[in-house]
Amino acid sequence: MDRDETDDGEATLGLRKIIHVDMDAFFASVEQRDDPDLRGKPVAVGGATGRGVVAAASYEARKFGVRSAMPSLRAQQLCPGLIFRKPRFDIYREVSQQIRAIFRDYTPHVEPLSLDEAYLDVTEDLKGIGSATRIAELIRQRIRKETALTASAGVSYNKFLAKLASDQNKPDGLCVIRPGQGAAFVAGLPVRRFHGVGPRGAEKMAKLGIETGADLREKDLPFLKQQFGSFADYLYRAARGIDLRPVRANRPRKSLGGERTFMDDISSGHALHETLDTIADIVWGRIEEAQARGRTVTLKLRYTDFRIVTRARSLTHFVSGKEEFTKLGHGLLDEMLPLPLPIRLMGLTLSALEGEEGEKPLKDTAQLSLL
Repeated sequence: MDRDETDDGEATLGLRKIIHVDMDAFFASVEQRDDPDLRGKPVAVGGATGRGVVAAASYEARKFGVRSAMPSLRAQQLCPGLIFRKPRFDIYREVSQQIRAIFRDYTPHVEPLSLDEAYLDVTEDLKGIGSATRIAELIRQRIRKETALTASAGVSYNKFLAKLASDQNKPDGLCVIRPGQGAAFVAGLPVRRFHGVGPRGAEKMAKLGIETGADLREKDLPFLKQQFGSFADYLYRAARGIDLRPVRANRPRKSLGGERTFMDDISSGHALHETLDTIADIVWGRIEEAQARGRTVTLKLRYTDFRIVTRARSLTHFVSGKEEFTKLGHGLLDEMLPLPLPIRLMGLTLSALEGEEGEKPLKDTAQLSLL
C-alpha cells in the first residue's frame, strides 16, 4: 500500500475507507433484549458473589459507575439495585455471527476484534452505494432490525481514527472523521480516550504536562521512549492521527486470542482469575469458530507503568478443549502472582496453530466517498 500524508502531518493508508462497528453494551443488551423485565434496569453480566467480576454492564448500570472487570461486590456497593445475569456465551456468539453476516453483505474485508466489534474496509464500492458513511448507516439499521440491538459506528481513513469515532457518540451513534480532520480531532481529545492508556497512564501523563492529544504531540519521540518505553511509538503516531495498519480479513493465523483493558486497574488475584475465566470463554469460542487447534497458551499482562509481561506454556499435544485451555491460563497467572503493580490489561492466546489460512489482497476498484 502507498503511504500518503496530508498537509497537517496526518498519514493515511492509500486513503482507505474504514468503518469500526462497536455493539452497545453487547452482553448486557442481549440479556435485556431476551428478558423484557430487565429493560431500563441496571444489569451486569457476571458472577454476583464471592470472587465474581462484572463481564459487562448495561448503560443504566454504568450511570452508577459500574464497569466491566470490576469486582461484583464493588459494583453492588455502587449500585444496590444491580441485577446480575450469568454469561450465556453460546447466545452471544450466535448473535455475533448474525452481525458478521451483515458486515459481509457489504464487504469481504472484515476484521473481527471480539464478539462485539470489528473493522470493515469498504473502499471497494461493491453495491454502488457511493458513501462509506451511508454504508455505516445501513449496517446500523440492519443490526437494529435483525437483532433488536444497537451499534455505534465510526468512519474514517484509518483504524485508529475509526475506533475513536465509534466511541464519540455512544450509544447508538455515528461519527465521521474525514481526511484532513484527523489531527485536529485527536488534538482535542483527552489522552485517556486513546486505546491502552487508561486511568493510571493518564495520571502519569498529567504529571508530565500531557492531558490532551495536542499536549502529547508537543513531546518528541526520544522523550516519550524515555517515559513509556516501547509504548512510545504508538503514542507518537496516535498524537498525529497516524495508523498504517490495513484491515486484515482472512489474515494468516499465527494465533487466536483476546484481551481486556480494564476501566479500573486490578491488583486482586481473585479478580484476575475471574476475569481470566471470561476471556478464556470468549477466546475458546473464536477457536471453535475457526476450527483451529494449537499447542501453546500465552498469558499477557500490562502493568500500570505500561510494562508488558508474558508467560507461555507449550504442549506436545494440541490443547484438548476449553477446560484445559482455561486451566493452563490459570496456571500461568498463578506463576505471576503476587503482582508488583496493578494490572491495566490482560490477554490470553492460543498459538502454534494447525491449518493457517492465507490472506486475500484488497482489490483496487471504485473508490467510496466518506461523505
